[in-house]
Amino acid sequence: MIRVAVPVCLIGLMISSVADAHHPGGVGNTSGVGPIFTISAATLEQGHAAFGLWYEYSRLSGLSDAQLIAAAGQHIHAHSIKTIESAVAAFAYGITNDLMISVRAPINRRTDIREGHHSHGPEGNTVDFRGDSTGFGDMTALAQWRFYNNIISQTQAALLFGVKAPTGTTNLNDVNGELFETEFQPGTGSWDWLLGAAFTQQFGAWSFDTNVLYAGVSTGAQQTNMGDRFSYNAAVSYRLIGANNDPRNAFAHAGHSHNPSVLKAPVAAPRPSFALDAIFEMNGEWHDKQTIAGVVDQNSGGNVIYLGPGLRATYDRFSAYTLIGVPIVNHMNGLQSKSDYKVLTGMSFAF
Repeated sequence: MIRVAVPVCLIGLMISSVADAHHPGGVGNTSGVGPIFTISAATLEQGHAAFGLWYEYSRLSGLSDAQLIAAAGQHIHAHSIKTIESAVAAFAYGITNDLMISVRAPINRRTDIREGHHSHGPEGNTVDFRGDSTGFGDMTALAQWRFYNNIISQTQAALLFGVKAPTGTTNLNDVNGELFETEFQPGTGSWDWLLGAAFTQQFGAWSFDTNVLYAGVSTGAQQTNMGDRFSYNAAVSYRLIGANNDPRNAFAHAGHSHNPSVLKAPVAAPRPSFALDAIFEMNGEWHDKQTIAGVVDQNSGGNVIYLGPGLRATYDRFSAYTLIGVPIVNHMNGLQSKSDYKVLTGMSFAF
């Protein structure tokens, strides 16, 4: 018996990497089984859709006042951030059985933004508290074309391509009334392109998924280019509770199936059932250095790799899930706040 990826968990489109410690990330999967952050190669059946909400929380170690003051004394523009948070609404639709398009709309938040301030006055170098930044982020559209789907070997492969539009807020001011730099704004003001691939291999109750996704970033608000990003992910999933399903009967309901490989004989509508999947993921994110008016910021960009467990509970077409990630590689360029951990939790419904 083979599990089928029933589209219950909405896709989260990878737009901004947590690796830069400025903009939240969020990659997800359309299937009711398998990974949470990693993108599966499975697609929605033609004419079917899914809607989801999820929340991503990243806790950073931050920089001390002493570190910020020392950096300011060396004319280094360093800053500290406590948390990066993102609440996301997403919608996906199956254009054909092998072509799906998804749209993602986030609200982004950063808390406890602090910077070192260089001064030649009697007070010397100080630390400026700039407050929090919250607002609507950049929306993204991502298409997923499954070009290979072998139901005998349980193997799937897909191409990913899309665009991020500059719909986010870029004019927020801090508590002192000064305009936040683009790196602190909810949006970037740039048009970016996305290109990648996804692969899925199932082994009965087991599933292996992996994907890569590259974001080519253009110059946006305040002459700032946030830097290209590259996401590389892999996940192993295991069905703990619940029966596996024959993939040829995917979305078989009301006496018919949307899969052309299924015979036209009537089938009984399946009863709603509960399933629980255990998941272990590796999520890597590389982020290039940002440039402002052509000047490279040496204290930006880097590479982070997270490892961590997750759980997905599914009932009929409803899914709820949680994933925890702890960095095992935390290489940041220059002086930056580093990630301590991240948590991704959400729910979705297919129809």
